[in-house]
Amino acid sequence: MRCLRQLSFASLCVTAWALHESDVGVVDWNTKLIGVPLHGSPHTAPAFYGDYILTATNNNVLAALNTTDGSIVWRSIYDTEDPIMAFSHSDNSVSSLSGPGGSILRTYDLKTGHLTLEKQLHKPVDGRLHEPQNLGISLLRSTDPSLNSTVYFALTNGDSVTRLDETGETLWSWNSPDQASLVLYSHIIADPSTVYLVGLAKSFASYTLHVTTLSANTGEVIASVNIPANIKDETSKFVAVSSQIGPTTTVCVNWLEDDVLKAAILTPDLKGQVMALPGVKYVRISEFGLSNNGQFLAIKEGGAAHVMHFDVQASSLRPIWEFGDAAPSQAQSDSHFVGSLSRDGQPQVARVYWSNAHNKVIHQTLAIDLSEGKASASGFAFPFETREYGVIRHVAFDGSSTGNTHENTRTLLTTTTGSIQLWQHDKMQWVREEALASIQVAEFVELPEKKAVMSHAVVDEEGYFERLQRQLSDAKNLPQYLANFARRFATGSYATVTTSAASSSDEDTLTRDAFGFRQIIVAATAYGKIFGIDSSNGRVLWSRVLGLGWAAKVGGTIIPIKMFVTRTVSDPEGPQIVLVTQRRADNSLIDTVLFHVNALTGDDVRDEHQSIPGTALEGLDAVMGPLVDVFMLPNENRTIVMLDEYLQARLYPDTPSAQAEFESFVPSVHLALRADVSGRRQILGHQLALNLELSQFYVAYPTWTLSLPPKEEINNIIPNTRGPVASIGKVLGNRMTLYKYLNPHLTLVLTSSAPSSTCGIYVLDVVKGSVIYHASVPAASGVCDVQATLTENWLVYHYFDDDFSGTGQSKGYSVVSVEFYEGDGPDDKIRSSELSSYSNKTLHVSTYEQSFIMPHGITAISPTSTKFGVSTKDIIVANRKNSIQSIPRRLLNPRRPKHKPTSEEQEEMLVQYDAVLPDDARLVLSHNYEVANVRRIVTSPSLLESTSLVFVYGLDLFFTRIAPSGTFDVLSENFNKVQLVLTVAGLGIAIMVTKPMVQRKRLRERWYQ
Repeated sequence: MRCLRQLSFASLCVTAWALHESDVGVVDWNTKLIGVPLHGSPHTAPAFYGDYILTATNNNVLAALNTTDGSIVWRSIYDTEDPIMAFSHSDNSVSSLSGPGGSILRTYDLKTGHLTLEKQLHKPVDGRLHEPQNLGISLLRSTDPSLNSTVYFALTNGDSVTRLDETGETLWSWNSPDQASLVLYSHIIADPSTVYLVGLAKSFASYTLHVTTLSANTGEVIASVNIPANIKDETSKFVAVSSQIGPTTTVCVNWLEDDVLKAAILTPDLKGQVMALPGVKYVRISEFGLSNNGQFLAIKEGGAAHVMHFDVQASSLRPIWEFGDAAPSQAQSDSHFVGSLSRDGQPQVARVYWSNAHNKVIHQTLAIDLSEGKASASGFAFPFETREYGVIRHVAFDGSSTGNTHENTRTLLTTTTGSIQLWQHDKMQWVREEALASIQVAEFVELPEKKAVMSHAVVDEEGYFERLQRQLSDAKNLPQYLANFARRFATGSYATVTTSAASSSDEDTLTRDAFGFRQIIVAATAYGKIFGIDSSNGRVLWSRVLGLGWAAKVGGTIIPIKMFVTRTVSDPEGPQIVLVTQRRADNSLIDTVLFHVNALTGDDVRDEHQSIPGTALEGLDAVMGPLVDVFMLPNENRTIVMLDEYLQARLYPDTPSAQAEFESFVPSVHLALRADVSGRRQILGHQLALNLELSQFYVAYPTWTLSLPPKEEINNIIPNTRGPVASIGKVLGNRMTLYKYLNPHLTLVLTSSAPSSTCGIYVLDVVKGSVIYHASVPAASGVCDVQATLTENWLVYHYFDDDFSGTGQSKGYSVVSVEFYEGDGPDDKIRSSELSSYSNKTLHVSTYEQSFIMPHGITAISPTSTKFGVSTKDIIVANRKNSIQSIPRRLLNPRRPKHKPTSEEQEEMLVQYDAVLPDDARLVLSHNYEVANVRRIVTSPSLLESTSLVFVYGLDLFFTRIAPSGTFDVLSENFNKVQLVLTVAGLGIAIMVTKPMVQRKRLRERWYQ
């Protein structure tokens, strides 16, 4: 029996278009990303270390980049519930603290990224939540001279210190007596004998500083005191710097009190005095990477910046340099200060800022010679493209690369648009667009044909001589065409489905290939930037920054909501998209902004003049407030309808023709919206109506109500995936027909219920609120992570089942396949696609349902899509093994028999039911690529009915194409075209030779009759 099942599965794989090793990198591509660096804390910000750049990112990745070309040397992807809090590095390893409160310590090999140590310091459930989340977490690596080995000092939860050796064994652990209820430690500094803990302590009216010293050998408390201070709030920064003479480290704590800089030099017994720097008013102090060398930054009241130095020999604190013009103004931006050590160990400070006068970035370097007590500043400018990359958000500086001429000075920039750039002096060495790891919405846009692009726009206005001249000019390519045709005929080198769709010429013209595999993927990111990506190779064709409009003066962010393709290659205007976004200004105002973009060039369609190429796109303020829903009408104008917070319908474009078409569509518009009435979640059906006494716009009014059980939350509302339907039924082996239930108003609703620890799956008719299908599945650990898709009459959803209530059941990942058919059985036809939703016949539905066991969890799911819907729809999933997999529909057929298939069932090509879906490498589309943390799968038809394009985005990007029913509309690559032509030609010659012979024979027969 098992052999028969394996043979059946092998037959399924044969019908699918398999990915061969020779096709990897030709029909697909993969872009590995790490995400935008976490630059808000010095514990996670990018840092140079030799030939590597180490950083933690917003996508919860710890990575090492090659400084030469920006490639990823290695990366470690952390789980969502295990956020990176801090990392540190030494000669040959990198260590991190992650999880709530810094619960887990990991160590990686610096060159390979191999995990060499993993240690849980406390249970994740015992982690304390602070704001920011890495407050009270720090990791210190030190060398034990007695053991000649590395030791770790980990500050976790803001109240615990653990010392570990390089094998991860805990040498000692100390916990604060008050468990961070009054004192929250945030800094840890150690020397071979003493560990200093510095934090804030709550007092009656303010905060004060608290310091505890521990024995580095035993962890015993040496001293613990409050330092008299009057700190206004817990967000106010204090700086702890240290300086080392021999094996002894001296610590100095600095803070601001009533604009006066105060300092306290710490000793192991914590006996000392507080000193102040009178006469100078400071407004802010901060670290910039040299705290272990005794330097920090202090900003004066007028904006000047002082580089402060703690002199351990003189036990004094003094400014050693002043940047007098550091305050932001109309002439320059705010300055970024970063410190590093030169090759000989001397401190260097880099100041980087944007100059409006020069339209360049100014880089100043301060070289400090502590032995002679001198400092000297020098600088240069480099041409940073702020219109393309936004504003510089963070700077990392490699002091070891800086010489007297700055020719080798290396600077790493992180921008507001999510790009990472390495500059060597005034030349950009490489750039990584890490915003692509945070794509919010993406769509395929078809490219025009080459002849359409290169045709003359004024053909209809040409005269006789102009047309003759153009045709003669076009005829010059005839010899080249004939030569290419002869070459293709002789060699058989025609375009095939496994041929790369990338353009083979050096022309910049964007044209499609023979089969429509080459398209543009337009993607909008969470960092206010939109990209046009070539689907044939993953190259970024264009990118534009999304402007903030009036919010640029106060600051804000652009959040993409939805993207619509409003014009295609069939339209005279050419391909266009409209991006619907919400602008969240820093003053808490929320607006809805539309960006209308030419998909081929990235130009603003609304800006007719395009005065300055490459400037930020300025959107249209469509709605003064947030959106409730947005959709596009399937009319000629492709009008976008936006429902504001008052349920008023706003149109784009708001033209008389669009208004007229919208009014004609109003009776057929039905919406399902969320509502909260008396603490219970509801789904309300709505229609649109115009009441000029209330509003000049059409307003949505409720038509039906579906009340959910108490405390059941609505997680997602997913509309039916619409596309061409090639078949309205399925012919059975007995010649009867199951007619598909093709109700165009079906909507999928996913819910979660905390009290019962269940997840709900509803399929609703949004016209009258009828529940066509409902299922309740267990919520794993109280979390609903249901992935589902609804297309035509087919529902597929995936969940983790940890319920042991059933006999013989075990926990695991399950996939449920549900098909809806009309009536009560075969040959019962109610014409659901044409039937009014108010008819009672809409509830006459037959449901076929079957569950399967999935070997792995999935993070995204989507069906394939083809041009006419003839090809079988397969399901594409992204599993937690970081691979993309195709599941043939025949495997998910809920009508698969649980017995040996009968002759009629075999005629339907049904295979025997097997509860476990095979984990077969032949179904993996991503080959050996790692495609991590996938959030969405986008599919699009090509010009070939057999082939569907697949684009996957999450942390990484991946593209491929798949033929679920095989490439039935293209000749095989092994097809001998030359032999076919020669055979036809031979038959033609044979006919020509034999025709006279036959005619003579018939003539002789007539003479002798």
